[in-house]
Amino acid sequence: MDCYSTHDVENQVEPLVDYSLFETDIALQENVRREGAAHAEPALIEHGHWLGRAATLAAGQEANRHPPEFRPYDANGRRIDAVSFHPAWHALMTGIVGRGMHSGPWARPAPGAQVARAAFYLMQGQVEAGTLCPTTMTFASLAVLGSEPAGEVDFAADWLPKLYSLQYDASDQPVALKRGVLIGMGMTEKQGGSDVRSNSTRAKPLAAPGRGRAYRLVGHKWFYSVPQSDAHLVLAQTNEGLSCFFVPRWQPDGTHNAVRIQRLKDKLGNRSNASAEVEFCDAWAVMVGEPGRGIVTLMDMITHTRLDCVAGSAALLRQGLVQALHHCSGRSAFGARLVEKPLMRQVLADLALESEAATALSLRLAGAAERPDDLLERALCRIVTPAAKFWVCKRSVAALGECMETWGGNGYVEDGPMPRLYREAPVNSIWEGSGNVMCLDVLRALDREQEGFAVLVAELRNCVGIHAAYDLALDAWLALCADTDRAPLHARRIAGMLALLVQSSLLMRYSPGYVWETFIASRLGASSWILGDAMATTASDATTEQLLVRAWPPIAA
Repeated sequence: MDCYSTHDVENQVEPLVDYSLFETDIALQENVRREGAAHAEPALIEHGHWLGRAATLAAGQEANRHPPEFRPYDANGRRIDAVSFHPAWHALMTGIVGRGMHSGPWARPAPGAQVARAAFYLMQGQVEAGTLCPTTMTFASLAVLGSEPAGEVDFAADWLPKLYSLQYDASDQPVALKRGVLIGMGMTEKQGGSDVRSNSTRAKPLAAPGRGRAYRLVGHKWFYSVPQSDAHLVLAQTNEGLSCFFVPRWQPDGTHNAVRIQRLKDKLGNRSNASAEVEFCDAWAVMVGEPGRGIVTLMDMITHTRLDCVAGSAALLRQGLVQALHHCSGRSAFGARLVEKPLMRQVLADLALESEAATALSLRLAGAAERPDDLLERALCRIVTPAAKFWVCKRSVAALGECMETWGGNGYVEDGPMPRLYREAPVNSIWEGSGNVMCLDVLRALDREQEGFAVLVAELRNCVGIHAAYDLALDAWLALCADTDRAPLHARRIAGMLALLVQSSLLMRYSPGYVWETFIASRLGASSWILGDAMATTASDATTEQLLVRAWPPIAA
């Protein structure tokens, strides 16, 4: 026997490449159309094909294998505080900016623009999640900068055209010399974390204080997102209280601003993206918004960043599901393909339900963001967004663990996609407000948005009478909300149940019966074991087959 015959490869699944992320995602297509973004389908199809190419997928891997490097000085010893990225990062960012994911709905507002952007984002996050950070920060900053009056900085004349540009420019130059720019954020400090009111960074006015006026900042930031950005929005203390400031990378006199990078964070995941600790050494800044109203100024911005966390987790869920289905369709064990094994099919079907529900909720919230003057849409943004961030981001961690396990030992090896997907999952729960912060924000929103709460409840009641488990769950949730004295103790349950109820109502309205019936039975029914991390439905063989084919049409080929 030829000893080299042991090197023959059998029963290994080839990597999934050269496929369309949009055309293989039935739920995403349906939700895009439902939310009024059908006009964007040609562009979404093109983007889905670009993302599925072997070269684009390889760029995602390379950007994470070669994380950014901090270069404090140039060759002659001048302080430059530069961050260098692998060419794969720049290739991915070029695609993102070229498709307007960083600013499109602000630059070119139209019905369905927010939804189309969320669909682009949801596909992009399946290929590489680190690049989503500068995308989100820039996009959210425009909720503030887009309406900011001219002062020491003329945002409308000098910055908005470059923010709206579809050209990615990685050069380190003053804004006037650039073809396009990006914005980062710096909110948290080492002593405070989510408690930004305890920030110690101080801002001193150069002349008269107030909105649009110049200040000097002294202090630090523990997490300075995307430090290579052309400007950052930060919080600092003034005599009037915590205020918001615009800190450009270059000062008006053409010199680098005094923002000193101390080090880059060595993170569990999100490794392609740079997060830094920085010190402000009399950094030049301009106040944005009213003095002492920094948190209020950023509220609309925070809603957008949290919504992107939901879409980012939905993206990871979808890609984990796709990889699990692709692998199980090609891998055999104990005499049959894994996808034919009854228990594995139940696990895969449950993952499909989790993914579709996350996609539906993400795009519904994106649609609500387009209609802030509508009471129900406002309630969805203010009340449901933090609940969705809590629930979808938490569920993605457990679901991706199951996706990894479907691959067996191969799923734990860095040659494949699963470890990177799994490492990315927790960050969306942590950033932009951790789980407990989100749940307490839900309670605050329920209290502040009384009219919106009533309209939201009426919307949920429109689905009463379709499934008994949903009806019972809605009554139980309302009882928890009514017990105001104990509500903080039940905050996680209130937020999680709200997310499930909204997901269930969306699926009942817009998905096939076999989808919503199985989802509600497995999440809200008497036999539900949703509080555990293990996933599996008890659907019939016929229903399971329908769920799997809907989730991954190539499985039927």
